Amino acid sequence: MQTNSHTSTQPYTRTLGRSGIQVSALGFGCWAIGGEWQDTDGQPLGWGKVDDEESVRAVHRALDLGVTFFDTADTYGAGHSERVLGRALGKRRADVVVATKWGNLFDEATRTRTGQDDTPAHARRALTASLDRLGTDHVDLYQLHISDADPERAAELRDTCEEFVREGLIRAYAWSTDDPDRAAVFAEGPHCAAVQHRLNILQDAPELLALCAESNLASINRSPLAMGLLTGKHTGGRALEAGDIRSTPPAWLPGFHADGGADPEWLGRVEALREILTGEGRTLAQGALAWIWARSPHTVPIPGFRSVAQAEENAGALAKGPLPAERMAEIDLILGR
Repeated sequence: MQTNSHTSTQPYTRTLGRSGIQVSALGFGCWAIGGEWQDTDGQPLGWGKVDDEESVRAVHRALDLGVTFFDTADTYGAGHSERVLGRALGKRRADVVVATKWGNLFDEATRTRTGQDDTPAHARRALTASLDRLGTDHVDLYQLHISDADPERAAELRDTCEEFVREGLIRAYAWSTDDPDRAAVFAEGPHCAAVQHRLNILQDAPELLALCAESNLASINRSPLAMGLLTGKHTGGRALEAGDIRSTPPAWLPGFHADGGADPEWLGRVEALREILTGEGRTLAQGALAWIWARSPHTVPIPGFRSVAQAEENAGALAKGPLPAERMAEIDLILGR
């Protein structure tokens, strides 16, 4: 298990793999600020209602606290997340690294995801549309958002991304997938800089972390707080609003029941870790982020946010850095790893 030294007097940064792009060690995920959206069958795909003005204030607060990496996707809120992020960054766009994703089809008017398109032609259309919504002339990191795309087609898309780099439309690219074999296909491209994958203290990903180490890729970590379970705000019986994806969780979203509540077994594991994670003055969420930093020097967690308060708590983890090695060992014992 690798750990990193850190002093709070210096900004805590990491590098996006072989790209050399420097980012704050903590990124902010912009799924939630997209607001409510849905699948064609009415399945909610967002995190419930949001206040766009509060989202903008939260982005501004994150910037002031040293966060320089923001991750979104064209489909979040059916385009709305990109629009809100672009408006919030405004003239400070040059100060940050922006990542977005493509591969899903959606209707902005009805806020509905309508399907997928893995063709190179769609990648170009999607990138053009994302640049417009974000109000920028380039994307720093462009990510394939179809986790189970065919590897042969993915190789074509990797080559398409290399074209985008040559044209100055993107600086680097990645694949959002939990499959190490698929991620390795993109890793063959010279301007592939990362893999985005699920990682949190309850859901480790040793094979993907090994790939990142071997191929010099950043490990961009979605679900770093286990879809909110590691915030400590989900207790038994706590109801979730109807527009929240966790209220009727799809098969790929563990930890929540179909009746909209958190799984007691998962909550039990969180409680078993609480004392360790909240040491050194950390909140539970800050401890969970600190575990990710200590897990690998390639990790960049991207917790979501919907308010200034959430932005402040998450960004507060930067000052404390990774968990100490002895804490990591204690956690391994508790989890039986």
